[in-house]
Amino acid sequence: MRILLVKLSSMGDVIHNLPVVSDIAHAFPHAAIDWVTESAYVELVKLHPRVRKALPVNLRTLKKQWWKPERWSQLAAHRAALSAQEYDVIIDTQGLVKSAIVAAWANGERYGMSSGSAREPLAAKFYQHRFHIAKNEHAVMRNRQLAAAALGYRLNVETDYGLIGKSLGSPRPEWLPNDNGSSHAAHRYIVFLHATSRPDKQWPTAQWIALGKKLQALGFILVLPWGSATEKQTSDSLAALLAHSIQPIVPPAMALIKAATMLAGAAAVVGVDTGLAHLAVALGRPTVGLYMTTSPHLTGLFGAKRVINLGGGTKASPANPSIDAVFGAVSPWVS
Repeated sequence: MRILLVKLSSMGDVIHNLPVVSDIAHAFPHAAIDWVTESAYVELVKLHPRVRKALPVNLRTLKKQWWKPERWSQLAAHRAALSAQEYDVIIDTQGLVKSAIVAAWANGERYGMSSGSAREPLAAKFYQHRFHIAKNEHAVMRNRQLAAAALGYRLNVETDYGLIGKSLGSPRPEWLPNDNGSSHAAHRYIVFLHATSRPDKQWPTAQWIALGKKLQALGFILVLPWGSATEKQTSDSLAALLAHSIQPIVPPAMALIKAATMLAGAAAVVGVDTGLAHLAVALGRPTVGLYMTTSPHLTGLFGAKRVINLGGGTKASPANPSIDAVFGAVSPWVS
């Protein structure tokens, strides 16, 4: 059986679709599973050992650079590559008009959510087979339920992202200091994912500092990754303010796979509402999610035993998880 999954973006949404691959592989061990996604997430999709092909599309770069002829040529090449594929089943778990259109480029029967279930009801017009999936379920379960309905299998209780045990190279990044005979705890590090796309989703700097000092007192190195010049300034500022004890690390710019390696080796991860926090969960790391103006109910960290979501508010009434609550959540994993 040849199956195509369509989940284009964003990082968190793509990660939420990884358990679908595991479910299908469990139900149909010999299935050939391909996945079409935005170019930026091809390497992420390929981390799942049961994905045969990760097929790129460049809709995001086209939107940003629509006036460049090479972007249109790139899209045409991506469409031609997808149109050359034949599938028994095409499942669009994203439920957007753009994802439904991309699904229609491939050859095969298309399956998706009904107009009452899809994020954009018009998307349902593009599917030959439609299913009602409850909207009040977490995104991971909606994806899994749609695929199970399309292929006619029963879901396992466990949510398996398929990445635990995945070889990512050295579990200790090259920029991490070498062991000089210090305590076992000092060999390990905790990642602070302070950066996110919206300022209203950020946790206050003073609270990162207070939490950092508590974790440094336990002997842990703090790692402060970044993805833009502005985020690097924040990481540098936090590192300077936390330099009184164990020197925090602001790692170099890194590709997504390098970031996965960093997360996979962490003793714990604390992060705001950002895609890398979901990746930490998929990699099996103990992770605390901090939610200020968004709710974790439908799209929060999900499906692992050592995962805690804190907060959950709105723009009008933001939440602010306390330092004690966050430290209390992390403590059992690092003591």
